[in-house]
Amino acid sequence: MELPLILLVLGMVVLGAIAQRVAGLGFAMLVSPFLVLALGAHQGVFLVNICGVVSSAIIVPRVWKDIDWSMFRWLCSFSVVGSVAGALLAGGLPQAPLSIVVGSTVLAALLLSLILVRANVTVTGQVPKAGAGFLSGLTNALAGVGGPAVSAYAVLARWPQRPFAATLQPFFVVTGAVTVAMKFITAPDQLPPLPGWAWIAVAVFIGGGVLIGEQVQRVVTDRHARFFVLCFAFFGAVTALVSGLRAL
Repeated sequence: MELPLILLVLGMVVLGAIAQRVAGLGFAMLVSPFLVLALGAHQGVFLVNICGVVSSAIIVPRVWKDIDWSMFRWLCSFSVVGSVAGALLAGGLPQAPLSIVVGSTVLAALLLSLILVRANVTVTGQVPKAGAGFLSGLTNALAGVGGPAVSAYAVLARWPQRPFAATLQPFFVVTGAVTVAMKFITAPDQLPPLPGWAWIAVAVFIGGGVLIGEQVQRVVTDRHARFFVLCFAFFGAVTALVSGLRAL
């Protein structure tokens, strides 16, 4: 892989890590469409899955006291099933259809977030939790985007932002780890061909992005951070969708 492309990947990784630390989610939604355009659908989603695990693992100790472990166990129980199913489906999709899946998933998530802001509906019980967990695992494996399903559940269940954002971090670690393991087993050739130093740089840049995000969090409101993530993600999603449609 050429150096300019590696630098582009590192830049996107930093932005994603900042968004993840400030808003609790956003790494995949922000980064996935652009990495799919830069690396191709399979390699781009695979890299997003790996980076998502690393970024959330770095954040977990910093939000430990706010994690709702009961909610975490419920969501993870079903996200694992969705991750396995999604990894198997993704391995059989050609590049162009998978690019369309990524772009469509992110666009649907953006639309859903706009609708739910105005929704006056409250959900309760275990079935919505199970559905959110399964869909999150499925979309994470297919498109690298697992946050929208649980985010939608959080809005409808009136789950407070602080424990929600904290609980998502170990949830993303487990869901992403299962997805990455399945892809290593079923399609190891889809791993991006980064040199060894670049993999180390990815981890370092994610850590740096998390630290920058902690400073940004002090001066930027959640509303402004999410607005930036949504705008950037919308542009990337439309581009990935158009690219996939043209490739067909």
